[in-house]
Amino acid sequence: MNFLENNLIYCIPALGLIGIIVMLFKSAWVNKQDAGDKNMQELAGYIADGAMAFLKAEWRVLSIFAIFTAALLAYSGSITEIKGVPMHSSWIISISFIIGAVFSATAGYIGMKSATKANVRTTQAARTSLKQALKVSFTGGTVMGLGVAGLAVLGLGGLFIVFLQLFHVTNANSTEMRTAIEVLTGFSLGAESIALFARVGGGIYTKAADVGADLVGKVEAGIPEDDVRNPATIADNVGDNVGDVAGMGADLFGSYVATILATMVLGQEITVTDRFGGMSPILLPMVICGLGILFSIVGTWFVTIKDEKSNVQNALNLGNWSSIIITAVASFFIVKWMLPETLSLRGYEFSSMNVFYAIIVGLVVGTIMSIVTEYFTAMGKRPVNSIIQQSSTGHATNIIAGLSVGMKSTVIPILVLAGGIMTSYHFAGLYGVAIAAAGMMATTAMQLAIDAFGPIADNAGGIAEMSQLPPEVRERTDNLDAVGNTTAATGKGFAIASAALTSLALFAAFVGIAGITAIDIYKAPVLAGLFVGGMIPFIFSALCIQAVGKAAMDMVQEVRRQFRDIPGIMEYKAKPEYEKCVAISTKASIREMMMPGAIALITPIIVGFTFGPEVLGGLLAGVTVAGVLMGIFQSNAGGAWDNAKKSFEQGVNINGEMFYKKSEPHKASVTGDTVGDPFKDTSGPSMNILIKVMSIVSLVIAPYIAVKAIPGENKQQIRKEIRIEQKMDSLGNIITDTLVNTVDTLSR
Repeated sequence: MNFLENNLIYCIPALGLIGIIVMLFKSAWVNKQDAGDKNMQELAGYIADGAMAFLKAEWRVLSIFAIFTAALLAYSGSITEIKGVPMHSSWIISISFIIGAVFSATAGYIGMKSATKANVRTTQAARTSLKQALKVSFTGGTVMGLGVAGLAVLGLGGLFIVFLQLFHVTNANSTEMRTAIEVLTGFSLGAESIALFARVGGGIYTKAADVGADLVGKVEAGIPEDDVRNPATIADNVGDNVGDVAGMGADLFGSYVATILATMVLGQEITVTDRFGGMSPILLPMVICGLGILFSIVGTWFVTIKDEKSNVQNALNLGNWSSIIITAVASFFIVKWMLPETLSLRGYEFSSMNVFYAIIVGLVVGTIMSIVTEYFTAMGKRPVNSIIQQSSTGHATNIIAGLSVGMKSTVIPILVLAGGIMTSYHFAGLYGVAIAAAGMMATTAMQLAIDAFGPIADNAGGIAEMSQLPPEVRERTDNLDAVGNTTAATGKGFAIASAALTSLALFAAFVGIAGITAIDIYKAPVLAGLFVGGMIPFIFSALCIQAVGKAAMDMVQEVRRQFRDIPGIMEYKAKPEYEKCVAISTKASIREMMMPGAIALITPIIVGFTFGPEVLGGLLAGVTVAGVLMGIFQSNAGGAWDNAKKSFEQGVNINGEMFYKKSEPHKASVTGDTVGDPFKDTSGPSMNILIKVMSIVSLVIAPYIAVKAIPGENKQQIRKEIRIEQKMDSLGNIITDTLVNTVDTLSR
């Protein structure tokens, strides 16, 4: 036990390394599976090549951004003081930023590479059984989950050890420790910046291709969604990988890192006497998330089915629940072992058991969010059925029903989030809120495995359709795909919930570093900042949706041109020019992702340096509230529209009459799905990155815009007393009236 206590900090990156090693074994297993016939492999090759072409184009642009930003961070980190107040940073923050950016890009690459290997192998497995198809697709998803979590824990834990040595940290509450954590925020900023562009760019790519393919292929030409004759179908399948896999991987990598970092920043303010040199509140989130990788690996063992009639969703839920329960039980022993009995943060006292209760709150919030999202987006549930029923009266009523479902779906999640914030704060103050978010993120590896399984199954169905395999193969892949739509929606709900708690923790850390004690919305500038912050998610969403619309128009024109100018496509006598559609999506996504990204990164800097930290706090509050609401609404509306459309493939009963594909209600559902596509895969999922990026940027610039301390004394609060002294004569008349101005300075 003494060995573990003395070397706990080195165990953290080791846990990340274990996750990466298991990931490599699972990746090797996927690669050994049968990839099918030559035609299937050729189609899968087109998809893999298109995905790599997009990532290379994206990386070329982002490398320029990363170098420029790193140079700015190096300059700001070299500033030792501002107006006599010492800064606790270093130029090394620029290196930390680049490492975070590289790790984030690598996390997305691992997921994309795994998905493009697993998709065709899932198709081939579906030729034998549903059980084997689930095993291949879920293992492919597990590769991404373990890769993302493993890289995050390895990178964060490893850098923390390096910075402790580099800055000669001897005390947990020292200025050297503050510098080490300040420099570590660069890692999180790098991760979130790349995640922002990966998610937005990938979302624009996938939906431009999807909308274009649907409008011309299904609606105009009347051919199936993934028909090999549709020139946009390869771009559509590429989009599933660059958006829902690479984008989602970078997204949750950023969330994972930001959550841990926010808890560490707050933990550094807690003074404790423990067996870890006073560092237990700082190390706890890394330990929980590191062990969460192991518990997620255990959870994957439960994801299996017996036969064709087994419920795939139940198998995934069993694996998810297992990892959550194990994490909850283990957290009790970890907290009792690491933390002292009593702790205090900013005057709020709490016990180690209260920290455990806060972790449980985080796990419960994440679980409820997933359950609620599943209810509003799953096939067979009342919300999706309501959209199906209203499809019978046309396209407009389908749209109305979907918007209504999306808006109603915000109520329970927001109440759950509000309850989770209040409860976790009640137990352990601001540290409780942060550690609740860390508890929620502990099973990220499992959550990502479930999420990535969806696009792999979707691609598998596309390859089956394009290869014209027997109907039972497509039925099996459609079974997985329908569940995948729901798991994708629940994954986005999980990401948004984690972003809300993480942003609050980052917000608390920002307030502390910026030296402000309250944000008074009664002040006109702060209220203005609140309104501007609430507006940003709307303009951000508008730009993302507009980008999808513009790129989709280009895609529609190209698909129409090929149908018109290349004779023999519809008769299978000529091959479409898939690469031209891939190029359209790639160029559009790279071009259109710049403006939304700039808004997220630059706005906090302009507001912070122009109006100060309190107004910036108001801006962050507005962005967080509006962003969470917009994210939940758009993701759930899009998911419900999608599964309403897919329900027609199995047949639906509307007022006693059965309707199937190509019926009028089905055509209305296709319109709804087309509207919902940019909602659920572009602007909606980007909301959680938007609010996190703005919070991280604010945290990085906080020391430079802070309410300044009095030089030389580290004094923050000033109490000013004015006293009037009067002297009277024997008759009671005032003969002197003196004004005494006394200033009493209170040290922190």
